[in-house]
Amino acid sequence: MKKIFYLVFALAFVFTSCEFDEGFAEMNVNPTKAAAIDVNNKFASVFLETSGGRYENWRASLIYSSMIIQHMSSTATYWTGNFYTLNQGYSTSLFDRAYPSQVKQIEDIIYQLTEEGNSGTAMGVARIWRAFIYHRLTDLHGDIPYSEAGKGYIEGILKPAYDPQQDIYNDMLAEIEAGIGQLGSDTLGSSDLIYQGDIDKWRKFGYSLMLRLAMRLTEADAATAQSYAQKAISGGTMASNSDIAFLQHTLGPEGINKNGHGEVFTADGNMRMSKTFIDFLKGGNDPRLTIMAVRRSDKSNAPADIIGMPNGLTTGALEAKYGTTSGDYAEPNRAVFGGEDTPMVFQTYAEVEFLKAEAAIRGWHSGDAATHYNNGVKAAMQMLSMLYPNAASISDAQVSDYLAAMPFDPSIGMEMIHTQYWAATFLNEYEAFANWRRTGIPSLQPFGGEAVYPGNETNGEIPRRMIWPFSEESTNAENYKAAISRQGPNTLTTRVWWDK
Repeated sequence: MKKIFYLVFALAFVFTSCEFDEGFAEMNVNPTKAAAIDVNNKFASVFLETSGGRYENWRASLIYSSMIIQHMSSTATYWTGNFYTLNQGYSTSLFDRAYPSQVKQIEDIIYQLTEEGNSGTAMGVARIWRAFIYHRLTDLHGDIPYSEAGKGYIEGILKPAYDPQQDIYNDMLAEIEAGIGQLGSDTLGSSDLIYQGDIDKWRKFGYSLMLRLAMRLTEADAATAQSYAQKAISGGTMASNSDIAFLQHTLGPEGINKNGHGEVFTADGNMRMSKTFIDFLKGGNDPRLTIMAVRRSDKSNAPADIIGMPNGLTTGALEAKYGTTSGDYAEPNRAVFGGEDTPMVFQTYAEVEFLKAEAAIRGWHSGDAATHYNNGVKAAMQMLSMLYPNAASISDAQVSDYLAAMPFDPSIGMEMIHTQYWAATFLNEYEAFANWRRTGIPSLQPFGGEAVYPGNETNGEIPRRMIWPFSEESTNAENYKAAISRQGPNTLTTRVWWDK
């Protein structure tokens, strides 16, 4: 395994050694040289790059998304998502890092496979993974470079157009479907860091990703949402926690192999669990509470000691209002989640079951909403010990007791489903932020119900997107202006197309 990761680091260095100035001036490796590298080895690099480094996971994932979605809180004002203030570099961090790495690499892989006439499993995986890369980018930003992205060397496109999000989604869904159809019996070998060569699991992931993207469109294009949701469910989605899409990180030899969130935990002690999240866990006597959170000061996980920090308050404001210090509040359990060798999770079986429950309520699926809901809750609870070795196991009896105390109620079915979805996507913050914007569940209050933070960027509204880099106004001016005229101002409160 260590040999694989040394190889991945070397490949990643090759891929990322070009300067990324002038906007999108260099979006791909030289195809005349890239073909010298076995394409399977390139997959290992793009999987790791998609998991991301400390830079974007600190900024776009934790500082912004986790704070906005009220999974976490912080009194440190550079945690700008907690105060709805704007730090351009933080807000654009995934955009800035993804295009010269993830996007460049996946487009190069597809180019090489096309040149080699490879239309089998490798191409199928590439098309599925390409959709995964772009869907996170478009969910965060809205209209983005898509059809022309990554074509710097390949086609000489140095200033790519921003595609409308509706067009992007239609194409991603079609690409996933086509990619699934190309999966065969051959594998990516040791370069498959997601499923270790299990193509059946790739097929399930493809359909599960299709379901996620389809359900994202429920408010913007219900007909397309229903059509692809039904295709995904009939095709065969994840069937258990063993199908979860995740990448297992290691402690080295270099940073690319480490979990970006874990690196943040190593570097920063300022994040706490949000009062909103902890109150939810406590309100249902959720067995995840004592696994997920501990008191910062003494690492106690006794339920009485686990108190969530209110959002939107500085250290002085917190002390003045509550007479407490940040050490009195719960933080994510670093013994469970804080390791640099922990897995990065992309999509879970629990999420899939909750989406099937929603589809059943909508009449798009013949399954029973309550059964899918119960399956999702159980999967979300029991996946913790499977993914994180230091997490205590939650037994079937504990799950049953939880569900018996709060049985599925069809009259508030959507609220129950998506509140649990929100809980299940802790540390999958891009997805948590996207699904909350689509559903409005749970019903979050700006700043967690605290007073409006003075100097916020949004006039007290919860942010709805991340901005595009301001540099695009000069380096890619025509396309940048076209995107603004179509989507709206480049602000944190402008809604993306599917966010109705």
